[in-house]
Amino acid sequence: MRCAHWRRVPLDLAQEAREKSAATHIDRAVQCQLSAHDGCEHFGLLTDDGAYGTALWLRWYGTGEVKLVVLPDCPVVAPWPDGEGCCLFAGHAKQHTWKYTPEGASCTN
Repeated sequence: MRCAHWRRVPLDLAQEAREKSAATHIDRAVQCQLSAHDGCEHFGLLTDDGAYGTALWLRWYGTGEVKLVVLPDCPVVAPWPDGEGCCLFAGHAKQHTWKYTPEGASCTN
């Protein structure tokens, strides 16, 4: 099960995200992509930042600090043949995305 926390993307950070990536559209709000967790640190995927193996994320702590971070992709893939790759970042806590999304689901929000 995915974390239920959402965060609006501040206008200045949305503009900065567009400038840092090839994306022409940045969502106005993002959901934390981690599996359900008790911590205050959340990560919402904004866009693949254009560099191979990295993505641009919105990181926030509860209702406080919000910032853009570029993180390397998680290298782990599902153990079955033709296994799907994890859609999170390297070193994330808890489960990989293929453990809590139905088989065949995509990595998009």
